[in-house]
Amino acid sequence: MAEIGVHARGLPGLPADHAAVPVWNAEDWYYEDFVVGDRIRSIRRTISEGESMQFNSLVMDHHPYVSDERFAAEEGVFGRRLVAGAFVFSLGLGLCATNCLNSFSYGYDRLRFIRPVFIGDTIYTIRENLGKEVHDTRMGKLRVSYSVYKGEGELALYAEHILTALYRDPAPFAEEARTRLAAKAARREASGG
Repeated sequence: MAEIGVHARGLPGLPADHAAVPVWNAEDWYYEDFVVGDRIRSIRRTISEGESMQFNSLVMDHHPYVSDERFAAEEGVFGRRLVAGAFVFSLGLGLCATNCLNSFSYGYDRLRFIRPVFIGDTIYTIRENLGKEVHDTRMGKLRVSYSVYKGEGELALYAEHILTALYRDPAPFAEEARTRLAAKAARREASGG
């Protein structure tokens, strides 16, 4: 399990005594430290109407299901307004997000909205480390799942996050990385790309 908030990491422009203070909500792990099967659970968070409408305005999502109370209550399938799925996704990931300066987002797979989330619902997230593989000579590729629950454990959203993480020591991965990169180049050349 990664240690959070115990690592000091200087940043340009910080006085030395400030740089020595551990960074809150930060991790300093590398590919080698990623343990498949590790899980963490977030705190719970209730979604308010104000923040839901603010998100809708920011992203210009004014579908009646998320922004028109009367429509949602009288004509909508669920009988009340929904929280936009993109907002649930953002909140769910944010609840388990930590700031590791050695890892980088690569993309998302398998995003599914399983149950509706409504204004006033309380959510929490469980993140699980699913897999890891050598990616290139500098970093490996990781896969984690985010399961966002509402209420007393109803799964509302599921997504898998693919990210890369720097190797602490690239040497043990160099040969496999070169083999993977050569195979990728051969596939690209064979397909005319």
